[in-house]
Amino acid sequence: MATGVTNSSGHSLGCRHLGMGLCQSPGRNHLIMHEAFAAYEAVRHRLPVLTRRAACQKLPNLDALADDFDVFLLDAFGVLNIGETAIEGVPERVARLQKAGKRIVVVSNAAGYPHSNLIKKYARLGYDFAPEDVITSRKTLLHTLRKEPPLRWGLMANESLGREDIEAFDMTYLAEDSGQYDAAEAFVLLGSAVWTEARQSLLEASLRNEPRPVYVGNPDIVAPRESGFSTEPGAFAHRLADATGVEPWFFGKPFTNIFDLTVAHLGEVDPARTVMVGDSLHTDILGGQAAGLKTALIANYGFLAGHDVSISIAISGIEPDFILSRP
Repeated sequence: MATGVTNSSGHSLGCRHLGMGLCQSPGRNHLIMHEAFAAYEAVRHRLPVLTRRAACQKLPNLDALADDFDVFLLDAFGVLNIGETAIEGVPERVARLQKAGKRIVVVSNAAGYPHSNLIKKYARLGYDFAPEDVITSRKTLLHTLRKEPPLRWGLMANESLGREDIEAFDMTYLAEDSGQYDAAEAFVLLGSAVWTEARQSLLEASLRNEPRPVYVGNPDIVAPRESGFSTEPGAFAHRLADATGVEPWFFGKPFTNIFDLTVAHLGEVDPARTVMVGDSLHTDILGGQAAGLKTALIANYGFLAGHDVSISIAISGIEPDFILSRP
């Protein structure tokens, strides 16, 4: 297990605890893997319930699944890319599956970015995905909001990324003005790149004073980056719940709403011929199982890279159908 948090130069960084075992370094947040794993375990009561055991069959990569599956649902971080870098060989492997007639859909908890940004990013990394074949937790959340009465929303997001996809909603970016929090009728947590402890404290205080709905567009606690992990909205949402008693509504893996949207997009699919591929037991694998799909865990990239996945599987009880050495 990792024993410290390092920066991109490999130097150890001091950290102050965010709660649930998470820690923050200056600038970008980096989380120790085993602490992040413990954080997921600590919130299991808010996650879908385990539905079945699985074989944990070990295979080399996605090519080994080609004969058995028609539909591949691919997580992004840890499967297609690490941060802003494509995983070596994966764009070519995905292209071969597409050429063989396999249906490839990205199913990602990337809620912080407008949809067009993601499509451009994947193209830059060497992938060829149609916009409609990228299903995100952001898209899942907004699909729900469009069906609900209009509200004044307080928004956790990076304002510099703009209002694309959310321009139809009355959303105010939350900063250091406590009045913004108190004026909101509900809250949306999309991206935490510029979120601070001061803002978290303001949101907690406002919710304790007047409980209101909290919608979480990214249930991830962490995401793998080139040098460590970033803290994601799910981490702050679980802290809110623990501090205020307000139970958030989560959109994205491991919750079935994102899979419902994916299946609605694909049409009728055979669950036995559909596989969810991801690097996280608590989001990708648990979510795929809850949706009734086959699952494949990436062992050597992303969340569990450098660690014995069998230990994590034994502790969590979450068993994938397949364990792939790489995507």
